[in-house]
Amino acid sequence: MKFLDLTKVYIRSGSGGNGCVSFRKEKFVEFGGPDGGDGGRGGDVIAEAVEGLNTLIDFRYQQHFFAQNGQGGMGRGKTGSSGDDIILRVPVGTEIIDEDEETLITDLTEVGQRVVLAKGGNGGFGNAYFKSATNQAPRRANPGQEGVERTVWLRLKLIADAGLLGMPNAGKSTFLAATSNARPKIADYPFTTLVPNLGVVGVDGVEFVVADIPGLIEGASEGRGLGDMFLGHVERCAVLLHLVDGTSGDPMKDYETIIGELEAYGGDLADKPRVTVLNKIDTMDAEERVFLREEMEAVVGGPVLLMSGVSGEGVTEVLRALRSRIDADRLRAKVAAEEETPWRP
Repeated sequence: MKFLDLTKVYIRSGSGGNGCVSFRKEKFVEFGGPDGGDGGRGGDVIAEAVEGLNTLIDFRYQQHFFAQNGQGGMGRGKTGSSGDDIILRVPVGTEIIDEDEETLITDLTEVGQRVVLAKGGNGGFGNAYFKSATNQAPRRANPGQEGVERTVWLRLKLIADAGLLGMPNAGKSTFLAATSNARPKIADYPFTTLVPNLGVVGVDGVEFVVADIPGLIEGASEGRGLGDMFLGHVERCAVLLHLVDGTSGDPMKDYETIIGELEAYGGDLADKPRVTVLNKIDTMDAEERVFLREEMEAVVGGPVLLMSGVSGEGVTEVLRALRSRIDADRLRAKVAAEEETPWRP
């Protein structure tokens, strides 16, 4: 399945049905009168977050979504049937943005969450609605209300607990493959990963989701390489795992490059909790490990873990460090939700 995280769709809600002008003309009925029914209501265009999707590829092949119009009213007081709604089923984590590509309409972050993007038009009143003591034979009815037509953007930001960051060939895909059932492409050339990958990782009986995105290079914020177009997929993460290639020649410069790109991206991404790891230590002796770790800690200003995704050395300690920060974030979210909920006896 191909991956697509940004697409434009064109939607239109259904128009309401017209009201009917009709009079009773039945034999042996002494008094006739107006009996035109109202028009039916037009269908809505609804977006719904569903399980089992992690791409917007379906919207590449169908981009126009039109809800059904309401049926017109009929004689004998019959109201026209309402038009059917049309539902856009999107992955959890999809943002719906207005045509200007800036105004956020809604953010669907939970399964089953729904939003009406275009409301159907109301049906028009039939002439029976207008009858009164002074107007016993009205000959007018209302037309149905027009539907709403608009263009929106769908932007997917994957839901994950931890996100992987690093230069190309820093070992992100190897780490994901070693700790989960995900099978990302692994090779010895840059930009092996072209689309984000998700993997479910477990440690000490607890599972969490890790997102692997393509590597960043200097100037990614200006469009170099694959740019920073995939950084949105780690915006929702509780913690970032920053992998630094210990064999690159200048790990400290690589670290500063990634931090610079996070700051250039904006938002609160650069301020998220991070676990910094010096990777590929299986190629170093004990003296090199100590030296590089001390150099990295001086640049990072905090602890640096050592790991080898190939040999598995240090992987469990890294997973435990991620889990502790994820648990802390979940606890903060739970406390915030309890504070927002008013107490009831």
